[in-house]
Amino acid sequence: MQLNTIKSAEGAKHARKRVGRGIGSGLGKTGGRGHKGQKSRSGGFHKVGFEGGQMPIQRRLPKRGFISLVRGRNVEVRLSELEALPVDQIDLLVLKQAGVVPADALSAKVILSGAITRKVVLSGVGATKGALAAIQAAGGSVAE
Repeated sequence: MQLNTIKSAEGAKHARKRVGRGIGSGLGKTGGRGHKGQKSRSGGFHKVGFEGGQMPIQRRLPKRGFISLVRGRNVEVRLSELEALPVDQIDLLVLKQAGVVPADALSAKVILSGAITRKVVLSGVGATKGALAAIQAAGGSVAE
């Protein structure tokens, strides 16, 4: 391949529409703008969703759904983070004090990531099936 032989792919380039250049072009006279009205004039535009003063559809339809305020406050904790904690009895307060979860966290759930080799007892903290199996295999337990 040489720089002076590079060409665009077949069909990649299109000739631009030349409007208002006579009857034979198919886009003469009104230039594809139709007859009269705001959109036929130069500079005639309106904002997105404008319906000529009629109440626009995005305001006619009801609001739907909501954004959860607690979604970001449910935190995941790895098994490897539990392994690094100095205590055996683990609850949400211990996790907050250790800096594993943010202070404003509402709930925590242990996920199967990393490994745990020592016995820990979880209370008030959820665990996935895989994490629960790993904790129990190490001699620990999870209290609901």
